Amino acid sequence: MAVTEKKYHIGLGQGDVGEYVLVPGDPGRTPMIAKYLDAAREVAFSREYRTFTGKLDGVPVSAMSTGMGGPSVAIAVEELNELGVHTLLRVGTCGAAQPEIKMGDLVIGYAAVRSEGTPNGYVPTEYPAVASLHMVNALVEAAEASGAPYHVGVIRSVDALSGILSNDMESSTLFIVSRVRKMRAATINLCVDELGAGEIHHLDPSYMDRMLKVAVDALRRLIARDARAADRK
Repeated sequence: MAVTEKKYHIGLGQGDVGEYVLVPGDPGRTPMIAKYLDAAREVAFSREYRTFTGKLDGVPVSAMSTGMGGPSVAIAVEELNELGVHTLLRVGTCGAAQPEIKMGDLVIGYAAVRSEGTPNGYVPTEYPAVASLHMVNALVEAAEASGAPYHVGVIRSVDALSGILSNDMESSTLFIVSRVRKMRAATINLCVDELGAGEIHHLDPSYMDRMLKVAVDALRRLIARDARAADRK
């Protein structure tokens, strides 16, 4: 029997991961996401990359942490691409840049200001970091259905979270590398830091659960849309 080679950083091989992957930064968040997948099991924990794989509506779906910052995300996207993954949905946290964004609100980014360095190794600075339109639409539909407070707009990705708030550290790299590799990507973040608060707070766990439910619902909608599109071919 042939031995399946595992990817060096993420520790996954062919058949370990679904084509749709939810990507939080925190390894501790992947078992939380796994609760929303059918028959999920842990398949790898290598460095910052912890992966659970299960199913949604009969389709293999995974949750894999990316760690913090652009370089870790870029490595994750590259190796997942080599394993046939085509859709990545970041479920992360962010700080607010606008006063109307409150603790526990959801933020859906349709593009990201590139204030971190990793994407510069892929494309010129003029190239925009843009999410997948279909994924953004699915997230908005899921957020509307949930009744959760949400905001849609341009977010910002930075290398350091001190000083400027509203931002995450991963979305710009996720959008750029995914688009270069012809993959789909989008971001939904949970606000953990209101404008002017000056520090990141631990939230009521129900806020995180609410975001994860919205993300999983959005992925269900996307899977159904993909199936309809495949039937029309």
